[in-house]
Amino acid sequence: MLNEKPLLIARDLTLDFRIERHLFGDRLIRALDNVSLEIGSGEIVGIVGESGSGKTTLGKTLLGVYRPTGGSIHYCGSNLVQLSKSASRGFRRDLQMVFQDPLSSFNPRFTIGSSLAVALRLYDICKPNEIHAEIGRLLYRVGLSPDFSNRFPHELSGGQLQRVAIARAISVKPKIIVADEAVSKLDVSVRAQILNLLKLINRETGTSIIFITHDLGVARFLCDRIAVMYFGRIVEKGPTGQVFSSPFHPYTAALLAARNLHSESSSDADETVFVPSNPASACNYVARCLRRTKICGIERPQPSALDIKHEVSCFVPLASIQEDNQNFQR
Repeated sequence: MLNEKPLLIARDLTLDFRIERHLFGDRLIRALDNVSLEIGSGEIVGIVGESGSGKTTLGKTLLGVYRPTGGSIHYCGSNLVQLSKSASRGFRRDLQMVFQDPLSSFNPRFTIGSSLAVALRLYDICKPNEIHAEIGRLLYRVGLSPDFSNRFPHELSGGQLQRVAIARAISVKPKIIVADEAVSKLDVSVRAQILNLLKLINRETGTSIIFITHDLGVARFLCDRIAVMYFGRIVEKGPTGQVFSSPFHPYTAALLAARNLHSESSSDADETVFVPSNPASACNYVARCLRRTKICGIERPQPSALDIKHEVSCFVPLASIQEDNQNFQR
């Protein structure tokens, strides 16, 4: 997908949140730490990692909900970070979001039809006398009867409401949709239907999708590429098949081996007790990594390309260890 010029390019994104205000300086927490990511036209990129790794924060930063402390987001020849709020409004139609909890993202006093009509009017998608018919087409496209336009959000199931949320997102013909844990609250059978719907929309419209999830199975099914996040940094990214079959970062390998983020988290915490000499400059995974070396505790690894598409931030990637073992056995 990235053989062509990327649709969106994020470079060295850093985001600090103030958690305490003091007379002699505020206390900050770094939510994003030099994150770089490219989104190709028509591809589905999965952002995976444990809760608190910065996945949702990254998605909202790419959409302009948060203004980064540093870095750039280039889209259509403009750096969105440098644009004023009024100037960035022209790009909002192209960048849409589907939330984890669709019920909270709809006005409970509006019917489904009224909610869908807002975006159609705001962006002049169609003539006023065509809005009702366009709403019917949108609902049909996501697998719902046009009659749903007369219902209120609380009258729909979670799966039905998520279909409406997708209809709202695609109604303005965006270039990129950020789907934040869009199926995590749904039953397994409904989850599969929504994932297939997203695949169908991606295939039919060419809309790029940034899919945020903690479910590795979902990411493997849906995504063309995977970016693995850990404490605000992307530690590995590459084609889904390569990342799943040959992970290079120890954290990625741990996630894939466990397939359960909570059990993986607790096991590492019990097995490792390590404090780097300079935490601010050390690898952010060093305290949990069983493969760490001396340099991991004093220096932060930079992304390195393993091939044209696969990239890892690690001083001792798993491939080199495997190669050393093979050479030793020979």
